[in-house]
Amino acid sequence: MIRPFRPDDTEAVVVIWREAGLLRPWNDPYADIRRKTEVDDDLFLVAEDDGQIVGTVMAGYDGHRGWIYYLAVLPAHQRNGWGSRLLAEAERRLAERGCPKVNLQVREDNLDAVGFYTASGYAPDAVISLGKRLASA
Repeated sequence: MIRPFRPDDTEAVVVIWREAGLLRPWNDPYADIRRKTEVDDDLFLVAEDDGQIVGTVMAGYDGHRGWIYYLAVLPAHQRNGWGSRLLAEAERRLAERGCPKVNLQVREDNLDAVGFYTASGYAPDAVISLGKRLASA
């Protein structure tokens, strides 16, 4: 089952992100969760299998482009369709909002993720990703 995130999912979500290798020292997952639940919380989804949270995805839409963040599935549950179902549900919710295009970023050394997204219909854009930190966490 795919459903919106609930606050009591927090610890399970952080475990998934940690086990999937998404966490970095400069990102506070609890702050990221708090920020997301304050904005479009219905675009923060979890996959639940027999009562266990096994996957997550965050999506965002600014009126111009949609974004996918934190798509992750517990390693023991990968390659069972959870990632594809989470992505499809996030895309469906973005499309309902009138979103014409979805963007995402993948770390260049995460070749498995690149392969997953390519198989899901995503292709590299001829852009350079730039960023600037406005908060320390």
